[in-house]
Amino acid sequence: MLKHLKPALFMLLIWTVITGVAYPLAVTGLSQLLFPGQANGSLIKDSQGQPLGSELIGQAFSDPKYFWGRPSATSPYPYNAAASSGSNLGPTNPALADAVKARINALRGGDPENAMPIPVDLVTASGSGLDPHISPAAAEYQINRVAKARNLDAGKVRDLVGQHTEPRQWWVLGEPRVNVLGLNLALDGAVR
Repeated sequence: MLKHLKPALFMLLIWTVITGVAYPLAVTGLSQLLFPGQANGSLIKDSQGQPLGSELIGQAFSDPKYFWGRPSATSPYPYNAAASSGSNLGPTNPALADAVKARINALRGGDPENAMPIPVDLVTASGSGLDPHISPAAAEYQINRVAKARNLDAGKVRDLVGQHTEPRQWWVLGEPRVNVLGLNLALDGAVR
């Protein structure tokens, strides 16, 4: 039995070092060398290099002078990356209908003169609850409210939205989208 135990323990040790130490160090080193921004969280930084947020995780904005992102279903607080999940509420669940009605009321309350149809991504949470993007239609819906709250011309705000609208990935995948944090930081003039 000892004859079989020694090689087994030796192989366990070798493979633990290879897969538990060498491989993770190699992958971490290569990612830091080749893709440092992505390896460190795709952070958006201010002019002093202080992180303001990530391009990949949404943030809660409720002030009328900011564009509001897609609702988050994470708990105990919105955009909690440690609890990434959707609400798991089905389309016939009264709780989902109540949540959507509350979101519609908040949007209408923030801009009572806006008669445009509300884009669905402003009233429904994403599957992860962390979505940092909204559709161009959702940004368009909010332009007048943001322009009014900042005393800016709506055309200038619309141009800024256009500058922050990302196309489909590789011109094929997904839909055009607007990164809410990037757009709000540009409005504040605090982008890297």
